[in-house]
Amino acid sequence: MERTILNPRHACLLLILGLFTAHSPLAHAWGDEGHRIINRLAIFNLPSDAPAFLRSEAAIREIEYLGPEPDRWRSPSEPELVDAQAPEHFIDLELADALGPLPHRRFDFEAKVFAAGERPEKIGLQPWQTTEVWERLKAALRAYRHLAASGQDTAPVEQAAIFYAGWLGHYVGDGSQPLHTTIRYNGWVGPNPNGYTTAHQIHWEFEGPFIGANIHPPQVQALIAPLQPIQGDVFDPYVAYLRQSATQVEQVYIFEKSGGFTGAGSAQSRAFAAERLAAGASMLRDLIYSAWLQSAIPVKSPWEAQ
Repeated sequence: MERTILNPRHACLLLILGLFTAHSPLAHAWGDEGHRIINRLAIFNLPSDAPAFLRSEAAIREIEYLGPEPDRWRSPSEPELVDAQAPEHFIDLELADALGPLPHRRFDFEAKVFAAGERPEKIGLQPWQTTEVWERLKAALRAYRHLAASGQDTAPVEQAAIFYAGWLGHYVGDGSQPLHTTIRYNGWVGPNPNGYTTAHQIHWEFEGPFIGANIHPPQVQALIAPLQPIQGDVFDPYVAYLRQSATQVEQVYIFEKSGGFTGAGSAQSRAFAAERLAAGASMLRDLIYSAWLQSAIPVKSPWEAQ
């Protein structure tokens, strides 16, 4: 059946999708070590007025462990789970932007993609997944405030909030990896006058062995940004963060071309990698703290709102 193209933006999207392949469902970001660093430093750098239970050493250990957790859900042994959540780790902004402004709600975006005759999993759902997990964390922290204020047991909701914070960290960490924002996620595609690699190796070379061997928490801690709490809806600030990561895509290829991810790389490539991890840790800290602040805003209970 011939597809109906609704407008020129959709035609552009189809052209791009025809030229470039979709993400591999097993492509990871930062590997185990990078995600652990991001999660640990985000909690370590929370301000003192954040809940004490989130800043405890036990919570830090758990949240650090949870940094790679969604990648543990990507085994071929769980094919339905892989298919359902693999698109939540990335967004190809070139493809998404061909459809116009990004709507704040997942289903509105998916409707735009389907109307263009394509499928959301080819473009990615990263900012929607991140926002939804952040809202889970905010709701848990609101419940924590209520239970604490009424003198009730907060241990169960503390565990829920710790899980949500760790889970959130994975996607925020993915967002700081430039190759999770682009059609050029694992080898240059399209016009290539600078001769960047087209082999499907750069993604893992950068975020896996290179990070694991060369980047350590003190290097990243030195680059943590000042606290910037977010007021109101976090979707637009988070998309701005993804777009800033996307400006670094070509730099990743420049480093790869000069051997920057081979062995110890160079001082410049190590500094670049540490800065990207610090960007992830800083944004995660800001999102967690913002969830805490916004959880103080009174809302109706789900039952009252019906």
